[in-house]
Amino acid sequence: MLYHILVPFSEDFILFNLFKYITFRAFLAGIVSFFIVVFLMPYFIRKFKNLRERIKEDVPIRHKKKEGTPTAGGIVMLIGIIVSSLLLVRYDNPLVWISLFVITYMAIMGFYDDYKKMTSKGKVDGLKKLPKFILQSILSIIIFIFVILYYPSEIATKTQILFFKNIMIDFSFFYPVFIFFVFVGTTNALNLTDGLDGLAGSSSIPPLITFLIIAYITSHAIISKYLNILHIPETGELTIIISSIVGSLLGFLWYNTYPAEIFMGDTGSQMLGGAFGIFAILTKQEILLAIAGGLFVIETLSVILQVGYFKWTKKKYGEGRRIFKRSPLHHHFEELGWEEPKIVSRFLIISTIFSILALATLKIR
Repeated sequence: MLYHILVPFSEDFILFNLFKYITFRAFLAGIVSFFIVVFLMPYFIRKFKNLRERIKEDVPIRHKKKEGTPTAGGIVMLIGIIVSSLLLVRYDNPLVWISLFVITYMAIMGFYDDYKKMTSKGKVDGLKKLPKFILQSILSIIIFIFVILYYPSEIATKTQILFFKNIMIDFSFFYPVFIFFVFVGTTNALNLTDGLDGLAGSSSIPPLITFLIIAYITSHAIISKYLNILHIPETGELTIIISSIVGSLLGFLWYNTYPAEIFMGDTGSQMLGGAFGIFAILTKQEILLAIAGGLFVIETLSVILQVGYFKWTKKKYGEGRRIFKRSPLHHHFEELGWEEPKIVSRFLIISTIFSILALATLKIR
């Protein structure tokens, strides 16, 4: 909005020139989003008193004290993201609209999941797997149609691979399936990581900054050519949306750090998973997402290994055995006696290292 309103007057008011620059608008979007969330969150914490977290039985016993903490705080993050993005993006960029659509779609789906969990009178159970599968499949089809219609045919169904210059994988007819798995993988990984105060929020910031940088250099003709990655001019506007997500996460963490006053719920984790997925798809860096989000991959693998090993040993020995004291991995360290802030801090360090490694791969192609 501000770009379209102020830039036409930039010849008369030199300060309005700043709104021509993506970097300035991205910085401003992060600041605006942060303050929106910081100022709105106390109001929503009071309003969400009846939408409280119900703790599952498969978590460490110390988590029982968190019973009753308001959840679905991701809806406040969504407000910050939408408002700051609409203020500062260019409206003539289709990538902006598909990104905001995906983020909103996933947040609404997550909010419905949270609402079901909080209002059910029986066990803690939200949206069933089949409806989730259908909703994610519909979104995958929408994204596939958008990519096919908007991107040049020579890159539409392809993705860039690591380390090798000018080589891409073409998924062809399997591209919709690939998109679906990108979304399922990221949303489930974020859900699994959202188990400690501040963990999912803080761990998401380094990979988000990674994709902010990738979106910018992908849009830059000279830098993208130097680094041998695809040049997609329109991805520059994605940096504004990504910055707004980072700002909203920082605002959310103001209230979510230990001991948390509110949780993001599936509203936040589904939204973040969708955001990672769409940014990776639009920049054609889906494989790089597995590196930048390496912490989320580890968390997911810990659950797969735990469940798989338990079932295998139960079948072979008649008694299920475990690799970890508890999964996902952050609960294992809780059982070892680590305090939540220490786990969150160390996982944030790991997430940062993975994000740095992801950026490093761009240079060595």
